[in-house]
Amino acid sequence: MLSILIPTYNYDVTDLVNIIWHQCNHKSFDFEIIIVDDCSTNLPVINNNQSLQNLSFCKYIENTKNIGRTATRDILAKEAKYEWFLFLDADVIPKYDNFIDRFNLAENKEAEVIYGGISYDYKIPERKKILRWKYGKEREEKTIIERLKKPYFIISQNLLIKKNIFIKSNTLNESIYGLDILFSHNLKQQNITIKHIDNPVLHLGLENTSIFLKKSLDAVKTTFLLENRKLIDNNLRPLQKSYLKLKKWNLLGIFNFAVSLVKKKMVKNFHSLNPNLFIFDLYRLQYYIELKLNKNA
Repeated sequence: MLSILIPTYNYDVTDLVNIIWHQCNHKSFDFEIIIVDDCSTNLPVINNNQSLQNLSFCKYIENTKNIGRTATRDILAKEAKYEWFLFLDADVIPKYDNFIDRFNLAENKEAEVIYGGISYDYKIPERKKILRWKYGKEREEKTIIERLKKPYFIISQNLLIKKNIFIKSNTLNESIYGLDILFSHNLKQQNITIKHIDNPVLHLGLENTSIFLKKSLDAVKTTFLLENRKLIDNNLRPLQKSYLKLKKWNLLGIFNFAVSLVKKKMVKNFHSLNPNLFIFDLYRLQYYIELKLNKNA
């Protein structure tokens, strides 16, 4: 009935899998846990994760080359045998001891997608991880009421979805960062109803500021590429909407020039004890504008 699918790369998922396994074992429904390692290079992590294949109802697979999270999820989907898929990222842990029960599969038969949410530790992490933590706390950690304002804004780190809906919606398997926006857009285009519940996972794998900045710009570039390919609308993300406003007011060049003058100070702020997310938004918007201007040059 339930296929729990976990892609991983250089991350030890033994704690996560054992927690999920104990919550599912001896339940009245059938389940399986499938882990696909995307060609990890960390030998201790590989050895630990390989031990999971000794668990009943647990399958461990290793990719022969690194293909990225989205393509790895496609492999997971093809290996899975049950109607419901529960996708969990490697670097999360359930917030509640009754995590599986809270999805209430017996009573949610009519639902097609159930999103439990994402949460972050209340403790401020070490300085080099504060930007990622602050972004997660302020932009990703949301109550059900907040999520319902934009029901199609989902983060696939903790997503329960019917098999047929996932296959229809997972339309691009390229190894690029930031494809959740396309997945969410595809769900919206199909008019899929998303049920939001209070069942978050804690995101543990906080990146250093430098890594997070690179990934954030990679996500902006992905938005740019998807828009150019006509795979998403040109006003889906806030930065796209901001771009359109600046273009309407003929302020693109001025904005781009002004931000370029203070870019070093911006990056310095991101590495500080109190990074400013508004400045972070401007930083990403300026990169998006550069991509758009170079395209039209």
